[in-house]
Amino acid sequence: MKYKLFFAVLLFAATVFSQVPQIKSLKAYAGDNETSFPVIYRQNGSGGTITIQFDVQGDAIPYMSIVFRFCDRNWVPYQNIFLLNQGKNIYYNLGFSRLPNTVVNDAKYHFTGSFPDRKGTVDFPFSGKWRFYITDSQDTSLVYGQGKFYVVEPVVALQDTIKNEQLEDKVYFPADLSKVFNITTGFNLPTELYPGNVTQVEIIDNHEIDYPFIIGRNFNTNTRQYYWNGSGKFTFTARDILPGNEYREVDLRNTNVFSAKDVNAHLEEVDYSRFFTEGRKDLYGGSILTNYDNDYATYLNVTFTIRPPSEVTGGIYLVGAFNNWKLSPDFKMNESYGLYKLTIPLKRGVYDYQYVVAGDKYGQIINPDWVILEGNNWSTSNIYQIFLYYNDPNYGSYDRIIGYQQIKSGN
Repeated sequence: MKYKLFFAVLLFAATVFSQVPQIKSLKAYAGDNETSFPVIYRQNGSGGTITIQFDVQGDAIPYMSIVFRFCDRNWVPYQNIFLLNQGKNIYYNLGFSRLPNTVVNDAKYHFTGSFPDRKGTVDFPFSGKWRFYITDSQDTSLVYGQGKFYVVEPVVALQDTIKNEQLEDKVYFPADLSKVFNITTGFNLPTELYPGNVTQVEIIDNHEIDYPFIIGRNFNTNTRQYYWNGSGKFTFTARDILPGNEYREVDLRNTNVFSAKDVNAHLEEVDYSRFFTEGRKDLYGGSILTNYDNDYATYLNVTFTIRPPSEVTGGIYLVGAFNNWKLSPDFKMNESYGLYKLTIPLKRGVYDYQYVVAGDKYGQIINPDWVILEGNNWSTSNIYQIFLYYNDPNYGSYDRIIGYQQIKSGN
């Protein structure tokens, strides 16, 4: 009897485990342009949407909801009841489409939705940072996937400039390592806002949300400078921003070239350093996925390979639109005889990506170098998202974005 009970428990556990849905190809973007930065731009309280899309691998039709949470400037969700947006913060019972089962065998269902939705089920009343969580509909503590986006309703006009500069504190070799951008944001604060509540300016390079350049009011440094004239005029400057190079690109849409399940990212198989080679036009860190109802919108096991110069020391990490440009131990490449390789599952589509050299200390990634394998030049075309934060005293105080602007380099 004990043995029967034991095996019954094992069978039940295995069944439950096999039914846990897996989120794949999750992305968020503005409007209907899937290469765009995930920001809702509002004027006079209306306008703009965020689109969320993903695939699901599971044994049955998923029963999911999306929970939206307003956050402070550090992406920590507020617990303040006035900022929970209760009644307008959950989108229940997602409607899924069935993926073609002729070729697509790594996912079964697809969801695409735009928010705020037309029925007004979900709304975002506060300007600032927002998170979304894809959860079980019966138990929202079961989170299967999550993402980030911004809601902005600018009340302050930003005047932004970008300037080419050259580092002179030492001799750089190669000389391109000394090339940097200085980005300055200036504005005049409206009289109805209190100057002491202006907190910081945040700059995002393309889609690299987790690695912002922050200029705060607490103190000035050689690279982050703040000025206030005692009235309403402010200036924030971020110095020594490395422009980098255009991103690399992997395009898996050609079914004749990429016809097998296991493929190399490129026909030439091996990537090399691009430090002295200017890259081609990219998607500013974005991706374009093959439409979900396409018979060939399947998943491939894609192998990335790079042979770095012998003088490069440290581990090499793969980053790109497929992992939200976040350095992760899961994307550290494996080295063998001077070749670094990593195989990851990717849905057919186009992805920007690059390689980063970094150290590893007690499992933590340290001293990342984003340019040594990729190059660094002033002609690189980047889009910088610039946000101005204000500590709004309403509703117990919250981090409000009162200014927003995009500025492009390389022109």
